[in-house]
Amino acid sequence: MRSRRLAFSLAFFLASGSALAAEDLPGDSAAGKDFALGVCAECHLVAEDQGTWPLGEAPAFREVANQPGMTELALRAFLQTPHRTMPNIVLTPEESDNVIAYILTLKSRE
Repeated sequence: MRSRRLAFSLAFFLASGSALAAEDLPGDSAAGKDFALGVCAECHLVAEDQGTWPLGEAPAFREVANQPGMTELALRAFLQTPHRTMPNIVLTPEESDNVIAYILTLKSRE
């Protein structure tokens, strides 16, 4: 039941609201990239200049950013939710702000 409620909540967050420009977000996208390269790059392709994609089944950050309806709120919900296939990394509010700002800079402008 809890996972259904969580899935519904995440779907709601993804469907609601529009994405803000990274400049409008709290956080420092450069610091977010540095953090992600140090922590998340163990599994994810964080940046195009990273070189290797260590764990191909972990989504690239660019793919995450370009999911339909991806917003700051959706990323916040995702980062605060435990995932079976992802280590339980606890981010400080500042780290979350920074990583979210970085991921949203990867969003394609259409």
